Amino acid sequence: MKAIAVTPKTKNSVHLVRMEKPKVGDIKNGNGVLVEVLRVGACGTDREINNGEYGVAPKGFDFLVLGHENFGRVLEIGENVKDLEVGNYVVATVRRPCGSSIYDEIGQQDFTTDDKYFERGIARLHGYMAEFYVEDAEFLIKIPPAIAEIGVLLEPLSIIEKGLKQASDIQERLKIWQPKTAAVLGIGNVGLLTVMALRMRGYDVHGFGKQTRSDYLNAELCEAIGATYESTEELPLIESTKKYGEYDLIFECTGYSPIIFDAMQSLNENGILILSSVTGGDRKTDAVPSDKINQQFVLGNRAMVGTVNAGREHFEMGVRDIALCEAMYPKWLGGMM
Repeated sequence: MKAIAVTPKTKNSVHLVRMEKPKVGDIKNGNGVLVEVLRVGACGTDREINNGEYGVAPKGFDFLVLGHENFGRVLEIGENVKDLEVGNYVVATVRRPCGSSIYDEIGQQDFTTDDKYFERGIARLHGYMAEFYVEDAEFLIKIPPAIAEIGVLLEPLSIIEKGLKQASDIQERLKIWQPKTAAVLGIGNVGLLTVMALRMRGYDVHGFGKQTRSDYLNAELCEAIGATYESTEELPLIESTKKYGEYDLIFECTGYSPIIFDAMQSLNENGILILSSVTGGDRKTDAVPSDKINQQFVLGNRAMVGTVNAGREHFEMGVRDIALCEAMYPKWLGGMM
């Protein structure tokens, strides 16, 4: 079969490779599933891997097949597979419990503490930019036919779902938490999916991006789902609290680390800030009012948490949100593609 690969740590090395077609029997427990790949997403992570910034080839290979955002159809199943049938649509999760940490051992590999982790299309495992792949059924999420056209959005959404689940778990500290307002920082595709997930939970959502509203599709998509959109060039985040009040929840997905300090100052008492950007550079920022921020966080019982990767439950949460969004706002998600 054909696949798209890179030579890790080599800039602009993307190339076509030919590999042996995988077989259900490659999974030794009878739980194997052969999947035909129908769609694969390409995101900033893939660009960074092709730029040579990171990526690790599987053992025994000098290349890494790209692709972690995926959608496919089941072609064949192993004898012990119970919950999938030939013809089902599926999305595969990304990280595998191949490490030695306690979290790998209990099936929460998205919380691994190992320095070496195993992610399809990113590190030590081939990805999904191939004609076929084989996977253990444990790591496959069934996709209803009604949302098949937008199923490839599930993987990026799963990371958002994990962040929201962590926020919900943390806020159990309050016994009663009735959040009303949320800000989403960065309105690229991940930001739009975050807006959607929060709207499905009933939040009043305010999206913030650098681009002005005029002729900006993502601003239109924000407003089409009942959120607002503001350009930080016209209304900085901290200033926005005079218009909307402080936010009960802020979800950051900008890739721009200095915005975190503005977000910390825009959070309501008992509020929570979720960080999802991976910023591998060496950017520094000056003039941060650190005493003020510290005092606000301590006296206001505010909290902050990071989210990366996702587990099966977060993918399943994403399926529910996609289905609900498609019912409430038909074709809205399709407008992102």
